[in-house]
Amino acid sequence: MQLLYIADPLCSWCYGFGPELDKLLAAHPEAKVDLVMGGLRAFNTEPVSPAFVDMLRGHWKHVADASGLPLSDSLISTPGFVYDTEPPCRAVVTARTIDATKALPLLKAVQSAFYRDGRDVTKAEVVADLAASVGYDRAAFLEKFDGSEMRDETRLDFSTAQTLGVTGFPTLGIAYGQQLYLVTSGYVTADVLEQRLAEIDRLSRERAVANPAA
Repeated sequence: MQLLYIADPLCSWCYGFGPELDKLLAAHPEAKVDLVMGGLRAFNTEPVSPAFVDMLRGHWKHVADASGLPLSDSLISTPGFVYDTEPPCRAVVTARTIDATKALPLLKAVQSAFYRDGRDVTKAEVVADLAASVGYDRAAFLEKFDGSEMRDETRLDFSTAQTLGVTGFPTLGIAYGQQLYLVTSGYVTADVLEQRLAEIDRLSRERAVANPAA
């Protein structure tokens, strides 16, 4: 099972979706996950406004109600906080480049640090600490994270998401040969994921029978 997961570490619904994805992967230990970062609010330079914070609180309440996960608004309530999702996206891209097997754990660590603990994961030193906590060499990670190569690679991720027509996160796809099928665009439970995967598997088999040369 080859999955494509397009997400943003500072997307609240991606945070809420994490345990459901974990359940799916636990049920399918053979599954492989390719990560693409979406750039939800990348390169934002404006501090959050009171109206924006109120909007986020409303969204986060829906996420908390659906997922049961804790969400702290202590950071976004801090005057002057800039909600720029590029640095945490770049952290995951950096992790993927160094050792892809630990990239998903870092994504989860960044999400928990931001949403549960109120840590500022737009800061290089914070994501470097989180990278070290999941097994990366902190100094090597930080050096690569700060380099132009990872900035360019992160922009390429954003471009890839746009090329695929992704307009919301989380988005999960599954590949059958050269064909990519949409599993979900948005939060769903693991049970729904299983149902959709079964339906996609059935459709792909029918297509293979109907077009044996394809």
